[in-house]
Parts: sequence; C-alpha cells; structure tokens
Amino acid sequence: MPDLRYLDQKCLDALDAAYFQARRPFPWINPDALLTAEAFQILHETLPDVSLFEQKFGAERKHGQQSHDRYALDYRPDLPLDTVWHDFVAELNSTAYQVFLRRMLGVRSVSLSYHWHYTPNGCSVSPHCDAKRKLGSQIFYFNTEQDWDSSWGGETLLLGAGHALKPDSAPGLEDFTRITASEVIGNRSLLFARTDHSWHAVREIHCPPQALRKVFIVVIETGGVAAWWRRKRGPSRY
Repeated sequence: MPDLRYLDQKCLDALDAAYFQARRPFPWINPDALLTAEAFQILHETLPDVSLFEQKFGAERKHGQQSHDRYALDYRPDLPLDTVWHDFVAELNSTAYQVFLRRMLGVRSVSLSYHWHYTPNGCSVSPHCDAKRKLGSQIFYFNTEQDWDSSWGGETLLLGAGHALKPDSAPGLEDFTRITASEVIGNRSLLFARTDHSWHAVREIHCPPQALRKVFIVVIETGGVAAWWRRKRGPSRY
C-alpha cells in the first residue's frame, strides 16, 4: 500500500467501523486531523479561486425543498489548480483511502467524485436526504479560526425525527426533535452514510460579505458497472 502524503493513515486506522455504523440517527463520525497538519495547511492555502465556480442560486429542488444556494465546482483533472489538489485527489483515488471507506461503510466497492462548495452570507441548506445513488459523503471543512468565526454558523446539522419522514419530502428544522451540529473549524471532516433517514442541513449563514464557508466533498457511490456508466455520462449532479 503506498505511503500517504495528505491523509494520516494512523488516524484512518483508528476509526471504528462498528462505532460508526451504530451512531444515531444514522451512521456518522466527525473526526479531527484526518489530514496531516502540513497537508491541511497547504490545501487551505491553495483552495481554488471562487472565479472558477458556477453560481448555484435559486435553483428549484426536486422535492420542493428550499434552494441550496452556493458557489459550486466539480473536480476535473484539467482544472487550473495548484498541483497539491490534483495530488490530493489522486491519493483519495488510492487503494488506502478506498479500503478505509469500504471498511467504514461495509461495502465491497466504491466509486468517488469530488466537488467544492463555497457558501456566502445569507445562504443555507434545507433539510434533505441525499440521492439514493449515494452510499455516503465525506465533507472536508476548510475554514480556520483566522478566516471564520463560529458565531457565523456553517455547521452541518445531523437531524433526527421522532417519526418517519419520507426522503422525498421537504420538512423544516422544526420537524426534527434531535439536532446535532458537527465541528467545522480547522482540520475537521464529516463522514456519513446515506440512508432514507440521513437528514442533514446547514442553518442560514451570517458572515461578513468577504467571507465564505468552504468545503470539499467526496461523494461516495457504488462501484462496478453502474459507476462506469455514471463516469461515461459525466460528473454527478447534486
């Protein structure tokens, strides 16, 4: 297995798959320092410029949920990025990281795609479950105490309801009895499995005009023939 430059192998190995799978209201874990300190610093310093991103504002969502407003960028090998980002994605495509995901999610194969979301003041993510094609996601947070204040928000909210909610519905935060906020400042990430009750959201952000909530998301889908057809069609939509 090749040496990892960006991910910390000891931290990956230390995460307990049984503990992850037993979490409620759905499998999730919010570890600190899965990236080495040096890797987090250089990736943070070389994040892609917002000028490369598409504006995703006011888009109608399939189940009547509020628009998830943000700037979005799908990863492509030809993007004009600092080479460290291409190297990082290559490491995420490596056997070591995929073994980690298969172990945590309890699956035999995975197919990965990647995108960045930058979210400005006044935007939010309404409660939703991800598309059924997904096995889960890992969100790498890229705000620090130097560029983000915790009072501005930006936490991913993990939501549990006292009764079953259909994943193709549009509940509000008031419909959930259990709300857990992830830690998002510094070298943090959030791995969660997609289920029919893996509801999550982000409250409206209140930050200065020049500030942006910045995340890099690994989208985890089933591997095999289905993944080959998805790659043939082009980047996943979200």
